[in-house]
Amino acid sequence: MKIPSNIVTLIAGIAITLISLWYGQNHGLMPVAASDEATQVDDIFAFMMTVATGLFLLIQGILIYSLIKFRRKKGDQTDGPPMEGNIPLEIVWTAIPTVIVFVLSLYSFEVYNNMGGLDPMSSHDHGTKMAANHSEMVAFDTDKRVALGLGVPLGSGDQAPLVVNVNGIQYAWIFTYPESGIVSGELHVPVNRPVQLKIEASDVLHALWLPEFRIKQDAIPGRASELAFLPRRTGAYPIICAELCGAYHGGMKSMLYVKSEDEYNQWVQENTLAQADSAEKVALNTREMTEEQYLAPYIQEMGINRETLAALVK
Repeated sequence: MKIPSNIVTLIAGIAITLISLWYGQNHGLMPVAASDEATQVDDIFAFMMTVATGLFLLIQGILIYSLIKFRRKKGDQTDGPPMEGNIPLEIVWTAIPTVIVFVLSLYSFEVYNNMGGLDPMSSHDHGTKMAANHSEMVAFDTDKRVALGLGVPLGSGDQAPLVVNVNGIQYAWIFTYPESGIVSGELHVPVNRPVQLKIEASDVLHALWLPEFRIKQDAIPGRASELAFLPRRTGAYPIICAELCGAYHGGMKSMLYVKSEDEYNQWVQENTLAQADSAEKVALNTREMTEEQYLAPYIQEMGINRETLAALVK
């Protein structure tokens, strides 16, 4: 029994649609999504994969069908029928990609705007809330403030964002926490709390890239830029420089640690005490110490008792 061509076309269309929808949502090509921003970007990518898969199956299917259906028969040396064009068909295959690009443009523009890309300081009242909640930390010099980077809606009530100053140098990232005075080569943040990065560079162009968060921002000498995000998943994630900055650009990497609130508070406490002790040691004037005071810290390490130390001093 010969199946009507319209039925075959309908079945093929349904099959292509179902396969495209499934693969668009299950492609597994993106790394883990660790923030709200990552989820929005992944939704765009899933939509693009769905459309691209459908077009691929449709075009390749037509090509394979044409190769089989219209192949030259054995012993047939004649030319095929002349064709001068098909205006309706040309309009269709021009209109389809135009509509697809237009929809993608609107969709990506909306996501970029939601993430604060057009104005990171004011998107979704972002700058107003932050200034009201934490004005002493997030206030920018109006002469240097620039709308570079991404800002995320707080979405966490009146919780103040964690502000971190980021400085890019050849070939390392330096993270300074105004809240605690901690300076670190790694970025530690609590989960479910908005994070505000104020990014600068001291020498050449760099770019702070967080692949699992789907965000990236240039670090420009002499100009302050911002990157804000809301971490949703605990774990360790790479921080990569995505701008060619010199001979050792490939080694300019660090780590972002998203911790629970208790783990983050413990890290802050430990590093605050450690840096305080380090500051005391640096500030110590050894010229004002006696020989016994100077040698005292080395007693246990060298296995010397106090009597022996006293004899050595004499």
